[in-house]
Amino acid sequence: MSDTEKIQAESRTEFGKGAARRIRRDNKVPAVIYGHGNEPIHVTLPGHSTMMALKRGGANALLELDIDGTSQLALTKQIQVDPIRRTLEHIDFVAVRKGERVTVDVLVHVVGEAGPDTLVVTENNSVQVEAEATNIPESIELSIEGLPAGTQILASELDLPAGTTLLVDADTLVVNITEQISAEALEAELEEAEAEAGIEREESDEEAAESAEAEAAAEGDAEGASDSE
Repeated sequence: MSDTEKIQAESRTEFGKGAARRIRRDNKVPAVIYGHGNEPIHVTLPGHSTMMALKRGGANALLELDIDGTSQLALTKQIQVDPIRRTLEHIDFVAVRKGERVTVDVLVHVVGEAGPDTLVVTENNSVQVEAEATNIPESIELSIEGLPAGTQILASELDLPAGTTLLVDADTLVVNITEQISAEALEAELEEAEAEAGIEREESDEEAAESAEAEAAAEGDAEGASDSE
């Protein structure tokens, strides 16, 4: 479940790329809080402690922001991260209240090993649910231990925490367990599909070498038969 992390925030009145760069140079993060029909609240957050709070809280981290002495619960909605330095660039929050129910996407965490000779395909890594803002599940655990090929697990079969309501269609396929296909069978299926589509496959170097060896051997056998005559 989501833990509420307390973060000291500062309101800000400077906007734009230049202001954002100055904030980041000071190891801080620009952020905006939306919601409840109010004007967006622009704040600056401490970089390191915010990063750690988001790591602990997961995708739906709930933070308690102290903005110039006023407390505001804020649910993480979008995080921008520098692709190279992996530092926080910007965060969007949604303002929430205790007891308020919110709509979020929650990760499905598949555990265990299915039966022998099976292939497990996760069709949906997350599902949309409704939960109290202060009681959002970090993930929904789904055990596939020992399940045989042919098993399909739907969203309606997930074990949701108390107080959490499924919002996606009950028949949404989450995990599909099929029979594992051998490399030979897969290659045969691929060749058949290519033939039906009229695709001519080019020989690999290995296949070309094998064909050359086979031809040389056949020619040698033919010459041997001719000499014996």
